[in-house]
Order: sequence, then structure tokens, then C-alpha cells
Amino acid sequence: YHAAELGRAAALRRSGRPEQAIEVLQQLTRSHGELPSVHSALGDALRAEDKFKAAIDSYDRAIELTAETNPQRWVLFYARGISEERGGDLDKAEADFRAALAINPDQPQVLNYLGYSLVEQGRNLDEALNMIERAVAASPGSGYIVDSLGWVLYRLGRYEEAVSQMERAVELVAVDPVVNDHLGDVYWAVGRKREAEFQWRRALSF
Repeated sequence: YHAAELGRAAALRRSGRPEQAIEVLQQLTRSHGELPSVHSALGDALRAEDKFKAAIDSYDRAIELTAETNPQRWVLFYARGISEERGGDLDKAEADFRAALAINPDQPQVLNYLGYSLVEQGRNLDEALNMIERAVAASPGSGYIVDSLGWVLYRLGRYEEAVSQMERAVELVAVDPVVNDHLGDVYWAVGRKREAEFQWRRALSF
């Protein structure tokens, strides 16, 4: 029953009915509240609707119910960390990302998310660079992760090195506005101003 209801909630989300999906999952937490997967699914649905505080509560319960020896526990810390970061609690978010990495040290999504967060905060840039380089090594085909590498190089003032990474990121995710905007910033920093303006116009068009 619970597997069918999880599937029904997923189908409702895919068909553009997130509130109904959340209702299904909330009911499931009442009937099958001992299952961490139910609370995790509810957390995911709430997070997708920017209901971060409620999502964190769901992930709290999922983490409580998941054995510390479970190698997939990192997913819950990562998801809760995203909710905390989006909700503005950067310290708790960083703690959860680091908890996820303690379980799965080379997970590229977590390395990238924490590394990029540190870059945006202007903190620990050398550590952020190391994390993002490891993420790129693990997932070289991800345009968003390659973009993070280009961006941290830019923030470190290593503009020439940033150019090739940003160009590669735009090849991988050609119509993403943020990635194109970043390439424009990098071009501007190395004096390629006409190309920078072209990239910024592309970003606006997307």
C-alpha cells in the first residue's frame, strides 16, 4: 500500500498537482509513520514548493528513523541541508552538507553544492576550489558543476583559467541564464568586453 501511495504522490507531482501529492504523503505519515522513505518523500515534495521549514521537519524524522549504518543516509542530510540553505540558515546547512560528506566523501552533488555555497559567501575559497575540483573529476559531464569550477576560479582572481571552464560549462548547458551570465563576467574580467556583452544578452534572452 505504502509503495503504491508513494507512486501516486510522485505521479501527482509530475502532473502539476503538488498540493494533492503533499496531502497523500501527509496521510501516509499517519498510517505508515515508521517508514523513513515516507517522511523523506514528504520532505522532497514540500521542498519543491519552497516550504522549507516543513520540509526540514520531515527530513528530521526521516533521519531519526534511518540507521546510522545505512550508507544512503547522506541523501537525507543533503536534502535537509538544501532546505536549510534555501531557508537562510547557512550554518545548519553547512553542518548537514559536511555530515553527508562524512558518509559519502566523494559525492559530486554534495561537494559542488557546499563548494558553491562557500564561494557565494566568500569563505574558505581554497577549500571550496578543492571540493569543486573533486566534484568535476567525479562528474565531468555536468555543466553546473563545471560552472562552479569556473566561478570559484573567477572569485579567486584566476580569470584566464576561468575562461576555459566557463566556455565548457556553456557547451554543456547552453541555454542556462546563470551559466551564460557567468561566462559574460569572466570575459569582461579578461578584457573581452564585446563577447561579455553578447553573453549577458544571451542570459537575458533565456
